[in-house]
Amino acid sequence: MENFRFETQERLGDTIGEVAYRRIRSHIVNGQLLPDSKLKLERMKDVYGASVTTLREILNRLAVEELVTAEGQRGFRVAAASGAEFRELAALRTLLETHALRASIMQGDIEWEASVVAAHYKLSVAERRLVASQNNGVDKWVSCDWGFHHATIAACGQPVLMKTHASIFDRFARYHMLVMNFRGQGVVDDHTSLRNLVIARDADAAVALLTQHIQSGFDHVMATGCFE
Repeated sequence: MENFRFETQERLGDTIGEVAYRRIRSHIVNGQLLPDSKLKLERMKDVYGASVTTLREILNRLAVEELVTAEGQRGFRVAAASGAEFRELAALRTLLETHALRASIMQGDIEWEASVVAAHYKLSVAERRLVASQNNGVDKWVSCDWGFHHATIAACGQPVLMKTHASIFDRFARYHMLVMNFRGQGVVDDHTSLRNLVIARDADAAVALLTQHIQSGFDHVMATGCFE
């Protein structure tokens, strides 16, 4: 389930491969596995508790998601990161998410509204803690940020779009995690306003705010000077 996208704990019915897949993907997105670093299967076997064969399957799967680069007989590396890619991801996230948001506002029911409010509450708690500390918890924030944005578009009725958006979100979020720098009160206010506009069914204003919100995230990361 997409609600558990950033959770790495084993759940009832999980296979070893599924747990290892979520952990490796999470470690790439949250920056524990750095861009362009070599992924050594023998070492990963001990870290993730999966066979070399299973790990190869996982890394090939992550290569399709463009979080990993396959190097033929030379193995695998974590995908590189660049300002050019981040710019493209921001544009694609905006395109997909604004389309899905407008459709969700048109089609969502009361249960959808409740899920948006619940996801925002969880995010607001993580953000209050971050504003207070400014130096830890960014990884938890990214998980809650995903939960909120996913909730706002979950009623769009377009599963292919949702799957593509989830992959783009992972890659976009990785850049925030690599700089480990929370945007502050401005992003908190954006999320509160977006929740209110969604519940009010004001699609035009919600789409405008979301577009500005994603652009601000891009600008914030680029301003760190970590990417060219």
